Amino acid sequence: MKKEKFHIEYMFDKVSKRSLWNHLTTPPGLSSWFADEVNVDGDTYTFSWNKTHDKAQVIYMKPEICIRYKWEDESDNVYFEFCIHTLELTGDIALEITDFAEPSEKMDAISLWDSQVDELKRTLGV
Repeated sequence: MKKEKFHIEYMFDKVSKRSLWNHLTTPPGLSSWFADEVNVDGDTYTFSWNKTHDKAQVIYMKPEICIRYKWEDESDNVYFEFCIHTLELTGDIALEITDFAEPSEKMDAISLWDSQVDELKRTLGV
């Protein structure tokens, strides 16, 4: 079955863009909330959870704004992406996550992102 793209947005009060960016792109940042361990070799990130290892390639990056990762075992049009926006009216920082899931698994994927981002907020002290 074909995976469908979905977007989720999370608000972050009183967090600097740079700090959030570092948590989305660096091994220490990503391993604090996204995976147990993260290693980088060039544009290839290896994410480890327990004894499972998955590799993702950075296929797009605009520093401190957006980064797109593609899992090595996924088709070319499937990726996950983190984009940081500043809301003009409030000045708050928003994190938009784009991901793909099969229709029957979309709600589970969103729940997983919700719990991961809760951990990210806790790590950032929000």
